[in-house]
Amino acid sequence: MTTAPLRRLLLLRHAKAARPSGTEDHERPLSARGRRDARAVGRLMAEADWLPDLVLCSTARRARETWELAAGELAGLPLMRCESRLYHPPVPVLLAVVREASAYMSTVLVVGHNPSLRDTILVTAGDAVDGKLQQVRDKFPTATIALLSWHGTWQELDSHKALLTELAVARGPRR
Repeated sequence: MTTAPLRRLLLLRHAKAARPSGTEDHERPLSARGRRDARAVGRLMAEADWLPDLVLCSTARRARETWELAAGELAGLPLMRCESRLYHPPVPVLLAVVREASAYMSTVLVVGHNPSLRDTILVTAGDAVDGKLQQVRDKFPTATIALLSWHGTWQELDSHKALLTELAVARGPRR
């Protein structure tokens, strides 16, 4: 009997963004807190051994900056692709982007926005460890990362297919 390979999908909400006057939403930069939290995301990923094979990042400035700062804390750098379809997509669009991942990749990270990420977790997770689904329903704050796992292909990721195994909010040191 052959077991389908384990897939891991990491969903990372960008860190806290600033709201400079006259700046379009897509171009909002990270705040000072956001920069600290983004680095903390990278440290958390390194400690948990969550190095993705591929990073799919929203084209929004705050998402790109979150990944750049988080990546600076990792030992290796995965392939990275900025994807305009990840700027506030509905769940089917986000899943379509993920399903394009190569069969050779076991872990994919999506850096994006709410409510898209929260909704994707709630759609794809059939179950969770330690009440984590309720935590996601209650709140999915900035600089939060979730880990979904399942056995199968990227194309098979669908409603209630995955298990939500980890959920962490990364916070950098306050100054």
